[in-house]
Amino acid sequence: MVKNTTEKSRAKDSKQMQSGATRRGFIASAGAAGVAALAGCMGGTNSGSGSESGSESQGATTGSANQQTEITILLTPENPTEVKKDYMPMKKYLEDQISDLKVNYRVPLDYSAILPALKSEQAEMGMDDITLIAASDKMDVMGTAVTGGTAFYYSMMMKKPGNDISTPADVEGKTMAFADPLSTSGSIYALYELKNAGLEIGEAPGSDEGADFQGSWSNHKAAIEQLINDKADACTTWGGNGVPYVPKGDLPSEVKEKSAYVDEAGSKSPELDVFLWSEPIPKQPFYTRKTWDDPMRDTIKKTLHEATDSKMEQYKGDDYDGALPFTTLQDTTMDDYQPIIKRVNELGIDLTQDE
Repeated sequence: MVKNTTEKSRAKDSKQMQSGATRRGFIASAGAAGVAALAGCMGGTNSGSGSESGSESQGATTGSANQQTEITILLTPENPTEVKKDYMPMKKYLEDQISDLKVNYRVPLDYSAILPALKSEQAEMGMDDITLIAASDKMDVMGTAVTGGTAFYYSMMMKKPGNDISTPADVEGKTMAFADPLSTSGSIYALYELKNAGLEIGEAPGSDEGADFQGSWSNHKAAIEQLINDKADACTTWGGNGVPYVPKGDLPSEVKEKSAYVDEAGSKSPELDVFLWSEPIPKQPFYTRKTWDDPMRDTIKKTLHEATDSKMEQYKGDDYDGALPFTTLQDTTMDDYQPIIKRVNELGIDLTQDE
């Protein structure tokens, strides 16, 4: 997934001049590969029990017998089995509340695959901020996800206890594990802090060429596993993934007030340290592509806004483990995502894709 420049012999200053173009090339090429992946190897739909189906969903369809509407929702790029299980209560809730609706979940290989999939009408809905920022004129916002009463989460920069890293500047010369290159909490926020600390980020995200640190990009779970297994000196991830490794007493007061994962603090081992918490980040927006012109869109939006903690708990099932990633939606606008837009711009990441 890492793209290396073909002009390695150029001087460092010259490479820095070209780094923005390389980042844009990385994103464009990843998006093209992601569309193929979404249509093929990462395909499949989910039944109500969470099992995989052999059929392929290519966007909304309406059955002639009972006028059932079948839609595809793109989840965030993580382990497909795990992320589908996480959002299974939401699927069950929607299908139970809307009798003529069937929901299919799809998991793209990476964030850059989401926009092309929506443009090609392989899906109707998504739930990430990067795609919305990249194509706000092509999407209709439904709202921001709320979990455990909060519409915010955190990015965390983590290390093992005893490690001599105490600030982002200390990452210089070290190895750092990131999530997806376009992950807000698992890449963009951390790179912004590294740059502000005076480190050269080179061609990141996606490549560490020209950077003052060694970086690798994968997903949230893999990033923290690299730290635990001594494959990296530090990692960055989101609160739902990192907080369980942090003792509750080590959580800042603001995190305790605004994170939905406080109750999971200290529940996993080994114990890890956080050397930087982000500001509160607005949780992921839910949105639909504008080209999906169907009354079902408004029905789904209304139903999601009517969801509550207690309602969603009813759909968890006995084998559900952990906090729900969604309990309801609250109204939002693009203004809420300006902190993310600022960081994307500061890093020189061009999210536009050719038509």
